[in-house]
Amino acid sequence: MDIQLKRGLLDVCVLAAIKNQDSYGYQIIKDIKPYVEISESTLYPILRRLEAAKCLVVRTAAYNGRLRKYYQITPLGQQRIETFKEEWQEILAIYRFVIREDEQNERHE
Repeated sequence: MDIQLKRGLLDVCVLAAIKNQDSYGYQIIKDIKPYVEISESTLYPILRRLEAAKCLVVRTAAYNGRLRKYYQITPLGQQRIETFKEEWQEILAIYRFVIREDEQNERHE
């Protein structure tokens, strides 16, 4: 998969993981893993990039005697998800166009 496309998709996956509830790195990975393979070394640069883009904010809280970073989506992050959902319809149309020949060939077999 094109690296830029995958990068954009992972950004939206991370935002979707925190859409309804603040979360922390390990939990975000657990939430996404059934759908997309993601590692800590991939996640944390995404979180920093989304924070820099003001799509999420970070707060630190104590948990079991340690500090843990919690990530919260912002209205800009919510908008990014909505924009993705709108754009996805165009991506699906392109996909249907690309596979149409395969489907036509299957019908004629």
